[in-house]
Amino acid sequence: MFLQIDNLNKHFSTKNGTLVVLKDINIGIQQGEFICAVGASGSGKSTLLRQIAGLDSPTTGEVKIEGKRVTSPGPDRGMVFQHYTLFPWMTVQENTEFGLKLQGVPKRERREQASYFLSVVSLTKFAKSLPKELSGGMKQRVAIARALASEPKMLLMDEPFGALDIHTKESMHEFMIDLWQRTNITIFMITHDVEEAVFLSNRIYALGARPGTVRKEMVINLPERTSTIKRNARFHDYRDELMDLMRSHGQEAIAA
Repeated sequence: MFLQIDNLNKHFSTKNGTLVVLKDINIGIQQGEFICAVGASGSGKSTLLRQIAGLDSPTTGEVKIEGKRVTSPGPDRGMVFQHYTLFPWMTVQENTEFGLKLQGVPKRERREQASYFLSVVSLTKFAKSLPKELSGGMKQRVAIARALASEPKMLLMDEPFGALDIHTKESMHEFMIDLWQRTNITIFMITHDVEEAVFLSNRIYALGARPGTVRKEMVINLPERTSTIKRNARFHDYRDELMDLMRSHGQEAIAA
């Protein structure tokens, strides 16, 4: 197992007492999988991602990558956020090189490595451009290239397409499928968008809210992922099952 999360619980102390954000989370991910965790606000998605990234630690339980306990961030995990976090005064090339520069990679090597991943995301001709000259989708591709440039074993994505318009988002979905298939990198992505999760992933963990728990693990078995797959009856079945699950849990939370 590449990533293993065992009996993870996360609590926060508040003035009103203990807030349980994640409860009894158990997740296993094989190398090369594209996994989505989907859930509404309050399901602890971002908190879960922070545990895997090593940006926060569990109250109880543990996260392991290749058998080693995660206690801090590391170069084996690349992060992509909803907001692009690009430095506006740096060119696309310089932004892509930034993580490598922090790691002390020599100038020539980091230039070659960054250039390679800019070609992977089809942005070579924009290497000298500033972020303000790019569209939203292009900025996110730069952020992905920057994360990939350090050659992580796993890409962690925090609702990376949530700020994009629908047409750009669909284009980025197809781009991510192509990128994943070409690089075979392990991807763990959180989203509240059920259709996005079904389109992208080969497995989905559906999270309930207050506290965040794994309500269902769903294996997604679809033919070639192109925009036309969204008209496929099986796609609709997966989507509707997840929507019904989230809707029923939301009603339970309100009733409680």
